[in-house]
Amino acid sequence: MDRNKVREPVPRHYEQGVQVPLWRGDGRVHEVLFRRLVPDIPSTTYATFGLYRYPAKFIPQVIAYILRTYARPGMTVFDPFAGYGTAGLVARVHGCPYILWDLNPLLPDFHRVATMAPPNLDVRTVIQAVQTYKGPAFLPEWSHLRYWHPPEFLEILGKSWGYYHSLPEGDEKLALLIPLLKVTRYFSYDDERVHKLYRSKRAVEKVQRLLAEDWRSVFYEMLAKGMTHVITKVREYHSLSPRDVGAVVEGGVDTFSRELGTDVDVLVTSPPYLQAQEYIRTIKMDLFWMGFSEGFVKQLAQQEIPYKNVPPCSVLSPTYRQLCKAIQEENLRRLYERYFWGVLGALTRLQRNVRSYMFLFVGAATLRLYPVPIDVIFAEHFSALGWVHEMTLADTIVGRVMFRPSANPATGLRNERIKKEHLVILRRG
Repeated sequence: MDRNKVREPVPRHYEQGVQVPLWRGDGRVHEVLFRRLVPDIPSTTYATFGLYRYPAKFIPQVIAYILRTYARPGMTVFDPFAGYGTAGLVARVHGCPYILWDLNPLLPDFHRVATMAPPNLDVRTVIQAVQTYKGPAFLPEWSHLRYWHPPEFLEILGKSWGYYHSLPEGDEKLALLIPLLKVTRYFSYDDERVHKLYRSKRAVEKVQRLLAEDWRSVFYEMLAKGMTHVITKVREYHSLSPRDVGAVVEGGVDTFSRELGTDVDVLVTSPPYLQAQEYIRTIKMDLFWMGFSEGFVKQLAQQEIPYKNVPPCSVLSPTYRQLCKAIQEENLRRLYERYFWGVLGALTRLQRNVRSYMFLFVGAATLRLYPVPIDVIFAEHFSALGWVHEMTLADTIVGRVMFRPSANPATGLRNERIKKEHLVILRRG
């Protein structure tokens, strides 16, 4: 694959309101900005697409481009590494049934929040109910609870979570969930600039500043603003006229071993990136406050690459084999092999149930000094299996809101900032 043959997307036509470049089907790499190709979604955080920050999350414009260009209403969409579930949210807008899987057991909760009907709630009444709650408090059974939360904050956190867990299923519980998760993380030693749970000097200083002011008022005001934000975003989402389609949303799924068991029309996913696989570490604090046990969370984390033992997979890519030979360090080669065995092993198994298209959204990663063209390896592998590589769209990352530490905690390797993400478009041959 010749990476130097990159053309500017000059000629365009329109399909269902999307600007579609006229290089469709040439098997090459093209530079795009999905935000410009789908101008009717004004931002990546519009509606409920950005209620919860999750690593490597799809921007909604990518899914919208895919569904408007390659799918039609009624076609079933499948995302086996769904994360926050953006693929399902956009699929609903376009009238497509969908199946979402993720290892994250909170995926169904987040999805219920994002797709709820606009609630008729008085936020101040809810906050007053939290403040005056007299029932049992809730503190997670977490051995590191006091390492992450100052003792001064545990009473208000315990009361607030006690109230949340006492609520019946309904609008109030849904609207409260994500704001309570966010304020809980803010009232801790976690550095919210970092996706993964990370105690920093900056976070310690934040706690000290909180303790020096009226932090109880800050807590409840943040909670109120968070609920108001959720309600506003839910209304925005419903302004897009989402349709009532069939949906299967499952958390706690080990995609590396699960069989699909039914046919789908389109597979669209952003699989784990090469060095950024610790998604469970990202949501660990949230899982504990939601009532999951320490043993369960540890078991979940062991299902992630690079910790999960996966069987070897035949990777049908010359680029993969060349790079594997070039990597001299045994630990790096093992990480490299295990990543592709896990991700391509899963996708190779799942592609048997895909009727029409696969869309794989991946970053251009670096493993220490070795650039790893994941998109090229994926395209070569599935082409060898009979899929047609229509093209790859390279989207420049406009900005990152998150701070990133210099080294990846899982591997000890230096973090390289990903500047582009690639959408590999594959058609059933």
